[in-house]
Amino acid sequence: MQVDSPSVLNVVFEDERLLVVDKPADLVCHPTKGDAFSSLISRLRIYFGEDSKPQMINRLDRETSGLVMVAKNPQVARELRILWEKRQVRKVYQAIVHGTPAPDRGIVSATLGPDSDSPVAIKDKVISINESTCRTHYRVLKTFARIGEVFSLLEVTPETGKKHQIRIHLAHIGNPIVGDKLYGHDENCYLDFVVGKLSPSQKEKLILPNHALHAQKLAFTAFGKDWEFHSNPEIWFSQFIGDQ
Repeated sequence: MQVDSPSVLNVVFEDERLLVVDKPADLVCHPTKGDAFSSLISRLRIYFGEDSKPQMINRLDRETSGLVMVAKNPQVARELRILWEKRQVRKVYQAIVHGTPAPDRGIVSATLGPDSDSPVAIKDKVISINESTCRTHYRVLKTFARIGEVFSLLEVTPETGKKHQIRIHLAHIGNPIVGDKLYGHDENCYLDFVVGKLSPSQKEKLILPNHALHAQKLAFTAFGKDWEFHSNPEIWFSQFIGDQ
């Protein structure tokens, strides 16, 4: 039996094949050792029932908010994953970054790989900018000033879906995402964050409680029709850019 509760899931769309949810920031997709609400997959099992086997088609980093698609059966999951693998799903994000990219519209093309010099095992970095198939499109939507610094709101569309791709590519061109604990100014923020020991000074430097990256739109063609889903950023994100 389904549990219909806003505290479990924020449902954007649901039919007999597909569920689309708006994942909040600071929620992991994969199971953890926490309680039943500590990951998106565990919340999906609560929503669908204990014996359910929900299949997430896409995943977002812990601090990235926005749209996640969930297939209700294996056949739907296969069809949607094929679309993803063939890059036939248009993914649009919003990001708040330090500074203003120049030019104000462009493509970042850079191959990614493990950062062996970092103490953070999951951290990647740019390893080549020659003929890379790892590409991220961006355009500046708005530039604004806060706390004595210039920031920009970007629309970001990745062609590929490499781990941390948007975050690394934007940092690579000198415009890291605000609040990014791993690819921002100091990766020690990430190390302290995972053990719950962020200091007040670190929080002040990060500015925002989570990194400011939001999966805003998914668009694709499947099951004989065109689909398009939208999600608005969370309040802390919108307030920072002056939309609320």
